[in-house]
Amino acid sequence: MSLQRYQNELIVLFVFVLMLLAFSYKHTQVAVQGSKAVQIQNEIVDFKEIISLKRVWGDKGLTKKVAKLQKLIASDKVKWSKKSKKVTAFYTDLTAAELNKLVTKILSLAVEIQKLDIQKKSSTYDVEFKCKW
Repeated sequence: MSLQRYQNELIVLFVFVLMLLAFSYKHTQVAVQGSKAVQIQNEIVDFKEIISLKRVWGDKGLTKKVAKLQKLIASDKVKWSKKSKKVTAFYTDLTAAELNKLVTKILSLAVEIQKLDIQKKSSTYDVEFKCKW
């Protein structure tokens, strides 16, 4: 008998709880969609970066750009060894200006630097450089 008395209130309470559950479900779904959208945008940016890096690394002129490192410094200061897509170079008695020019050129190339060893001898520098592409 007591349930009959509060039947309307129980229906209202049940509907209110159902409404809260629906609201929380909707809220979580919106949050999940937002995070998925951000994740997709990040993946698109990553793919674009991968494509641009493939273009740079697959450049046919990269071999010519690396060969310019041999002619950048006077030939009596350079010991150059090139095997397929690997280069080993030793530069001796470089001035500070020559060193800066060489390092700037090396760092602007799209190659994998395996070794870059710079040693200072009084006022000159010796550089050992190994790379592949």
